[in-house]
Amino acid sequence: MNKPLASYRIDTQLIHAGELSPRVAGAVSMPVFQSSTFASAGETSYHDVRYIRLNNTPNHQVLHAKLAALEGAEAALVAASGMAAISTTLLALLSAGDHLLVQDCLYGGTRSLIAEDLARLGITATFIDADEPSGWAAALRPNTRLLYVEAMTNPLLQVADLQGVVAFARAHRLLAVIDNTLATPLNYQPLRSGFDLALHSCTKYLNGHTDIVAGAVVGSAALVERVKRRLDHLGGALDPHACFLLYRGLKTLALRVRHQNRSTLAIAKFLAEHPAVQRVNYPGLPSHPRHQRARELFGEPGAPAEQGGFGGLLSFELRGGRAAAERLLARLVLPIDAPSLGGVETLITRPAATSHAGLAADERERLGIPESLIRLSVGVEDTDDLIADLEQALGG
Repeated sequence: MNKPLASYRIDTQLIHAGELSPRVAGAVSMPVFQSSTFASAGETSYHDVRYIRLNNTPNHQVLHAKLAALEGAEAALVAASGMAAISTTLLALLSAGDHLLVQDCLYGGTRSLIAEDLARLGITATFIDADEPSGWAAALRPNTRLLYVEAMTNPLLQVADLQGVVAFARAHRLLAVIDNTLATPLNYQPLRSGFDLALHSCTKYLNGHTDIVAGAVVGSAALVERVKRRLDHLGGALDPHACFLLYRGLKTLALRVRHQNRSTLAIAKFLAEHPAVQRVNYPGLPSHPRHQRARELFGEPGAPAEQGGFGGLLSFELRGGRAAAERLLARLVLPIDAPSLGGVETLITRPAATSHAGLAADERERLGIPESLIRLSVGVEDTDDLIADLEQALGG
């Protein structure tokens, strides 16, 4: 009897899950179906008609099956961007008059979507400290429907009480939704921990090559279908060539993320010991306030805890404030001063000028994102080369 694919390790599933059988004309790699329209196969529902905008071409279907397998889910759905996945999910699950609880320190685009756009539609939110469960019940309202968090926050790398989030959501009949972008399915599988939906900006680690924008929604078939029906109308489809690039990028996810986990931990240790560095935010460091929680939550099953799965992103502050931060960025050779994260190239940026530029300065300061904060997304370059470059740029 053939061994069920679901019983194989994630490295094998990344390569083989979701693949068409038989393969298209014998092609080992999934071809790009550059067709907007497909011949009718007797579909009875508008949402089943084969059409690019409905995200159900062969390229989409293979991606959906592969992503679902990686998260141990019933279904998955890709979208035109991470924000398309987030916005469509919230619009599909919430209506005017509904209320949601949201982790306080979120990606700036998500926070603005919730605080501004959803508010204009009559959907209200209360921002909570996701590290303090004792305060969550006081924020509940009779119309609260959903609790939204991130596996690790950008750029401070906070680690919420994710097990507490699931327990609280179950106790109060809320949907638990998590943005799993920074952890990736390699380091954390939230659906197996009880979350209802996991969202990804596939632009980042899942694709890993800084050449597309894409998003994904993963979870139960019923919930993913609700999101798909809303996405069908909003039109946030992922084009077939982007599907192909994401499909190709996923196959090396395990190789890339394991290297990034190891490399980022080594770089975090170097920075933490450098006299020019005031503070390092990385859950793999014992100095991180939730290091023990991160050890319990993140990492591949069976892997030693010290190896961890703490991800490829860290942030730090230099002594000397914004001027010192800008001086460092100008001196570095290998890291590219650019927004986004999760690619094979190491990227460095000041979040106050990029990912959180849309927030008022006082709001950034309140959230712990000062002008001097630097975010480093570690790529797959040699770790020692990156450390040497940081050392020369710091004046070491």
